Amino acid sequence: MGYNDERRFPDFKYISRTGNYTQAIDAVIVTHFHLDHCGALPYFTEVHGYHGPVIMTYPTKALIPLMLEDFRKVLVDRLGEHEYYTSAQIKQCMRKVIAVDLMQTYKVDEDLEIRAYYAGHVLGAAMFYARVGEEVFGPSVVYTGDYNMTPDRHLGAASIDRCRPDLLITESTYATTIRDSKRSRERDFLQQVHDCVAQGGKVLIPVFALGRAQELAILVEEYWERCGLTVPVYFSAGMTAKANVYYKLLVNWTSSRVKAAHARRNVFDFKHVQPFDRSNIDKPGPCVLFASPGMLHTGMSLEVFKAWCHLERNMVILPGYCVPNTVGNKLIAGHRGPLTIDSRCTVDVRCQVAHLSFSAHADAKGILQLIRQAAPHNVMLVHGEAGKMEFLKAKIERTLTIPCYNPGNKEQVSIPRQGVVRVDVSARLLHKALRDSAA
Repeated sequence: MGYNDERRFPDFKYISRTGNYTQAIDAVIVTHFHLDHCGALPYFTEVHGYHGPVIMTYPTKALIPLMLEDFRKVLVDRLGEHEYYTSAQIKQCMRKVIAVDLMQTYKVDEDLEIRAYYAGHVLGAAMFYARVGEEVFGPSVVYTGDYNMTPDRHLGAASIDRCRPDLLITESTYATTIRDSKRSRERDFLQQVHDCVAQGGKVLIPVFALGRAQELAILVEEYWERCGLTVPVYFSAGMTAKANVYYKLLVNWTSSRVKAAHARRNVFDFKHVQPFDRSNIDKPGPCVLFASPGMLHTGMSLEVFKAWCHLERNMVILPGYCVPNTVGNKLIAGHRGPLTIDSRCTVDVRCQVAHLSFSAHADAKGILQLIRQAAPHNVMLVHGEAGKMEFLKAKIERTLTIPCYNPGNKEQVSIPRQGVVRVDVSARLLHKALRDSAA
């Protein structure tokens, strides 16, 4: 995110110096639709010429085009940056996708097979098991992508077999965090929202359009229904409205609670939450708004923040992680008073600010829980901060006695594998050996 040129994408030369990526790798696996996991996909397939299979789940295949097209529009139409891939190339890229179901074993070729496991996190997210060769003898890897070991209102908890892979590659976003009770966080969130609107204030909740937006909207919807509140609740229109259509269609990928309620009513058919129109920004009276993006660095959430932040009765609730130097990160760090948004805009921050983490990533306890479930021979930590990964690495090696690696970017690691050799033994010899050992 720190670059405005092709360096924002991976350096694919690490896959092949010649640029023949189709020959160098057998498949691309995409775990879920977040841009840090799929944003370079059309760039890799249509610009760099990879023509092999691209594997993901059905919901991910449905939602990725929305994310990629929105990313392209923001870069080109709003920020005026170079167009790295076109709408036509996004469509062309999606034609290469092979969609798989959970627990479906898909054979990429004669030697390589993969299997998807439920990851929670966002709709359609999956962890992938990959094995080369025979069941017992072939090397195997599990790549988790992003996952959540705690069920929430609209998604279940991640789950995997005791598949004993040679290597488990796991995210470590919250490598040193152990969260408090989700119920207490929800209670604090609803109390702060209710207190603010009761005093005539407006509540801005910056969220990303897919995932936490739906989770928190369900939470507020149920609370409004229970308390009989009439204060308007909005979500910023556009991609969130499109995403809700898919959430309604793909209800089988949601939590058991949502599926159980589906016979009576689809929980994504919101009664109290309605689309937001820009004309409501200056409308008097209390309200609640879910607006993207979640870090207050651009878009509708930043536009509304600039209009509401100068009044002490208003409130901003930040429910997730914010990258350093974004407005959201500065608010979490305690910045109040004059705040420079860009070279043309400075605002006076007087509103209330709260940071209540509703992240859909596993915490340290959840990461250890998944490692115990899968029972790998080795663990590799990725997708985290170096210092925190070092702490978690030591804890895994100490408490689970499993070798753990946390390589930096561009660092190559060689992991020894326990050799397994097939031996044919006669039943007569086997019985004799068992008798001798018993004696």
